[in-house]
Formats: sequence, structure tokens, C-alpha cells
Amino acid sequence: MRLPAPLADRLIAHAREEFPNECCGLVAGHGDTATRVLPATNAEGTPFMYVMEPREQMELMDAIDDAGEDLVAIYHSHTRSAAYPSATDVELAFFDEPLYVIVSLQDADAPVIRAFRIARSAPVGEQIAEEPVEIG
Repeated sequence: MRLPAPLADRLIAHAREEFPNECCGLVAGHGDTATRVLPATNAEGTPFMYVMEPREQMELMDAIDDAGEDLVAIYHSHTRSAAYPSATDVELAFFDEPLYVIVSLQDADAPVIRAFRIARSAPVGEQIAEEPVEIG
């Protein structure tokens, strides 16, 4: 995924704004290039998981479609752990096509952004595949 630096900064800023809770949202774009970050509300309001408010998620997805863009990624933050999908993240990965982007604030001074393909129905050990994130 190609992620322009201003969008990477926006992902990190959203994670910091919602700290100590996880943030979440969508990344719109064309192909594998991100063009917009669309923050969403974490209906759970907790540091341990995210669930996008369903109506808001549908509105954001419709806005992406209406703009002729692709849903490039679904993102959320990890406030105290590494940028790697948890068992809960895998369990809640309902979409096959978009990437799942995780912003880790484990080291608040050096946030990490990583992207993954998650296939929740795949056998354990084959559900998660990291995809490169090119920031710039």
C-alpha cells in the first residue's frame, strides 16, 4: 500500500487523539494508493478492541463508493501492543479485499504503521499475511 506522508501523519494523529482507547476508520484510494483517511467512531470506546459504529461505517463506505474510490484499508490503533493483528482483530475481520492497517502507539515516540491481509476463515497460522506500507 502506498500511503502519502500526510495521511500517515493523520492516522497517527487519530490514534493519539483517541488514546487511551483504540481509534478506527477507513482509508480510501485508488488501487493500492491511499488518497483519504476517514476517521470513524469506536463504538466500544475501549483500549482493547474496536467496533465501528455501524451506521457511520455504512455512510463512510457509501461516500467512498460515491466518490469513485476504493476501500483500500480498514484501520485501527493498538495503544499498548505491537502493530500486529490480535486474535480479536482476526475474529472481527469480515472483509476480504481491503487491507487491515494497525497503528501502534506501543512506543509513543515512534509510532508504527503496518498493513495486513486477514483471512479469518483460513486455517490458523495462515490467516495473517503482512503487506508492505510505502510511506512517502
